[in-house]
Amino acid sequence: MSEPQPSRPPKPGARPHDTRGLLDRVLEFLHPGPDSKSELIETLADAEERELIAPESRQMLEGVLRMADLSAGDVMVAAPRMDLLDIQASTDDLLATVIETGHSRFPVYDGQRDNIIGILLAKDLLKLRRAPELNLRALLRPAVFVPESKALNELLRDFRSNRNHLAIVIDEFGNTAGLVTIEDVLEEIVGEIEDEFDEDEGDAGIYTLADGSHRVAGDAGIAAVNQRFGLQLPPDEFDTIGGMLAQQHGRVPRRGEHVDLQGLRFAVMLTRGGAVRWYKVQRIAPHAETAETL
Repeated sequence: MSEPQPSRPPKPGARPHDTRGLLDRVLEFLHPGPDSKSELIETLADAEERELIAPESRQMLEGVLRMADLSAGDVMVAAPRMDLLDIQASTDDLLATVIETGHSRFPVYDGQRDNIIGILLAKDLLKLRRAPELNLRALLRPAVFVPESKALNELLRDFRSNRNHLAIVIDEFGNTAGLVTIEDVLEEIVGEIEDEFDEDEGDAGIYTLADGSHRVAGDAGIAAVNQRFGLQLPPDEFDTIGGMLAQQHGRVPRRGEHVDLQGLRFAVMLTRGGAVRWYKVQRIAPHAETAETL
């Protein structure tokens, strides 16, 4: 009995054989798949409407797709709003900053704020309490620097591989532009992550912080903002405070930027999907208003 002949290799330039069944090919012809990212997002929305996937799943899948178009510069905390520690500060001053801000990791600078020499974990300060003879420099972890153009999906992969949770973002001239954390990246997928330092949302998306300032949602209504802060913003032209500030500012302000309006400073705390999610609002003296005043 002769052995079966081996299959012949395909000729150069020949199209690969389609192993799908006739029914599969007919269905694809009648209902072709999405050809672009926007069509894919529409397909996900349709799948949610037909209850094939849960709304939370659709939101996360859309977040993954949109994250591919974002960079570190899009989600970073701008340099002026970074909470830093001075290597020359006393232990008591360092602890006061840690308690006030509630962060777990801090960039540490020496001399000028732009001269970041490492990252200090808040828990490592306990070692100084138990052993004051320790040198603070010995407790610092190496700082990771990334360019503003670093893609978020690549940054997330780096965070996972090198076990870092914070990176310093630098601009094209090598200056510190801001910082980005693994939480900032994950929030682009799963939405805002509340922790033990976040407070419950107040009425109409406005609530008071411990320092007397306020956190205001970008979709807070104009009428609610007027009532809380005693402003006289026109409620008929815009539905939300975020839309009003973006229109008069000329664009959606980025994280770390601020807009001064009728004696209040609206500083962007968090952006999501091309809109401002949260503003930090505090009163300012009239002479402190800048060219960004509306």
